[in-house]
Amino acid sequence: MAPDTKSYPVVSSQESWLASFVSGLAGWTLDGFDFFLVVFSLTAIGHTFGKSDKTVSLALTATLALRPVGAFLFGLIADRYGRRLPIAANFLLFAVVELCTGFAHSFTMFLIIRAIFGIVMGGQWGVGVTLAMEQVPVRLRGTLSGVLQEGYAIGYLLAAAAFFFLFDRFSWRPLFLIGPIPAIALAIFVMLTVRESAVWQRTRKASWAALGRSLVSHWKLFVYFVLLMMALHMSSHGTQDIYPTFLQRVWGMSPKDRAWISAIAMGSGIFGALAVGFLSDKIGRRWAMLLALIGCICTIPLWAYAKTIPLLIAGAMLMQFFLQGAWGVVPAHLSEMSPDSIRGSLPGLGNQCGVLLASGIVYVELGFARGGHYSDAMAGTTVVVFALAGLMVMLGREKRGKTFGTDA
Repeated sequence: MAPDTKSYPVVSSQESWLASFVSGLAGWTLDGFDFFLVVFSLTAIGHTFGKSDKTVSLALTATLALRPVGAFLFGLIADRYGRRLPIAANFLLFAVVELCTGFAHSFTMFLIIRAIFGIVMGGQWGVGVTLAMEQVPVRLRGTLSGVLQEGYAIGYLLAAAAFFFLFDRFSWRPLFLIGPIPAIALAIFVMLTVRESAVWQRTRKASWAALGRSLVSHWKLFVYFVLLMMALHMSSHGTQDIYPTFLQRVWGMSPKDRAWISAIAMGSGIFGALAVGFLSDKIGRRWAMLLALIGCICTIPLWAYAKTIPLLIAGAMLMQFFLQGAWGVVPAHLSEMSPDSIRGSLPGLGNQCGVLLASGIVYVELGFARGGHYSDAMAGTTVVVFALAGLMVMLGREKRGKTFGTDA
């Protein structure tokens, strides 16, 4: 089968790119919503199945471990058959997983379902980012990249709201019955309104063998993506995962106080992603990310060693503003560096393998925090990972404003 030689517009109409962008944003929001429902409900799930928090946390580990599998499978399908079909199928599979999670009758079943969710979650980011970035206007690519990436933070806030308002009355199972309705609606929305990527139609490979050769031939770029995303995920998890424990152990805060401070910080991160994403359209992806990471390093003393509550909150907000600012550039940056023919698979697979390699950062950080030295552990760990992330950013290539669909 020969590649499609028809003439397709590289830039879609406003209605088309908006539909594609909304699909990518909504998908990543739903994934964040589901993932953090498990985080918030961890102890309650353990009580239901008679398991400890440590045992239930295996469900989170299973989700993270299977994310690269989802990125590989959904990404290759997206590169071979187009972006619309796999993202619509991903939404439907998400709905099924949500229902099964809510009705799981044993911990073994729950664990298997959460592993399957890892495949769903891993497949959503890469395909959703590719579908959106290939169609949005070039001049807005950085700004919209920031909005898209923060779908995860929006999902966190929605999960926190659902838990806050519904958990005490209904417990954890009904929380997982919220997601299927919007997921099914989004699948229908994609099939009815989203146009297939003109870039994919122009550059798709003629066979699985050709697609495989293209992927293997860019192994150096894949390794770079993995290392870059590993550093960024270590930065993210290094500032977020241990922080509620820091608020509890060092500041003696209640669960609700820890929750609202974390939520305020995440809200600040959304604005950071927008700001740095916009900046990246002006000065370039690498310099915008590097400036944001330098901002993270400068914020460490206030973030880890604040002496008053107002300063503590300011440190948390600034840290997430700069960190999520750096993250907001990622969808546009990875998409622009990726070859047209494997843009559906390469960024997503590199991202998910990166998070897998970064998963041990919390254990390292907690090891340094023995004896109650949380501030020192957080400061020492994050300054190293921020510097590593900055180094990896500058080792990459700058392709801001690349016109997709023009690879030789």
